[in-house]
Amino acid sequence: MIRDSVGTLTAPDRIAYNDNVKFTLESTGDANLIRGWEAGALRINDDTVAGDVVVSADTLLRVTLGSAESLDEAALEPALALRPEVLLVGTGARQRFLAPALMQALARRGVGVEVMDTLAAARTYNVLVGEGRRVVAALIAPS
Repeated sequence: MIRDSVGTLTAPDRIAYNDNVKFTLESTGDANLIRGWEAGALRINDDTVAGDVVVSADTLLRVTLGSAESLDEAALEPALALRPEVLLVGTGARQRFLAPALMQALARRGVGVEVMDTLAAARTYNVLVGEGRRVVAALIAPS
């Protein structure tokens, strides 16, 4: 938050991030961890992966998710096939809500779903992997 001239806290339209920011302090063995980002790509372990991804502790898939507004159950099937306890959906640079019908379909499958911007989803993913949770993140590449 930034304090404007009258002292009100406001969120900037765009926050500049350093692509060398560490998302985690410790290694969790051989698990896939998201280490940073750049426009259109995420750094997972020591590799830069361009485009949308589905990632779990032991699986990394390049996928096409499209936009948050166009996401459907079929687009998320690669993530759901990994049988997550928790599915994190990263919606790009800003948080976008998923269609209610999609949220209902995911609830019927017994999957806990959290939707947030991609960088928040990446940080949350790393924390949950570190806790040993069965988490999968479906991440739209940050811009």
